[in-house]
Amino acid sequence: MTTISYETDIVAWANEQARLVRTGQFELLDLEHIAEEIEDVGKSEQRELASRMAILIAHLLKWQFQPERQGRSRQITIRNQRRAIQLHLTQVPSLKAKLDDAEWLEIIWGDAVYQASKETGLDDFPETCLWSIEDILSDEWMPTLSN
Repeated sequence: MTTISYETDIVAWANEQARLVRTGQFELLDLEHIAEEIEDVGKSEQRELASRMAILIAHLLKWQFQPERQGRSRQITIRNQRRAIQLHLTQVPSLKAKLDDAEWLEIIWGDAVYQASKETGLDDFPETCLWSIEDILSDEWMPTLSN
């Protein structure tokens, strides 16, 4: 039995669990909470990818639908998000499957449209994604009013 409660102090609990693993005291591990925490790591990685994708797409929307406001700041944000996403996918390759998940992309698109609408005051963004995932992530591509 562990001496530190998961519900009372998760950081102290985590440190104790790590110590128990390192010292081979497996019978004392709080396996149910350890399993939950491991699952949460995966969910956190997915949330990170989703957040970066929504930010990237929101900026691509603003780039396309506010051409008069295209500037270095938006370009930098787009470039930085693309690089961060590529790095994240390199570090967590299993997340690449999310990029082929139409339902997931629909949710990300909705989040991006919400962000772009809130930041621009525009409310006439398309309901479905305009671009391929390859274009969205390509350093060479930027949207125009015709695409």
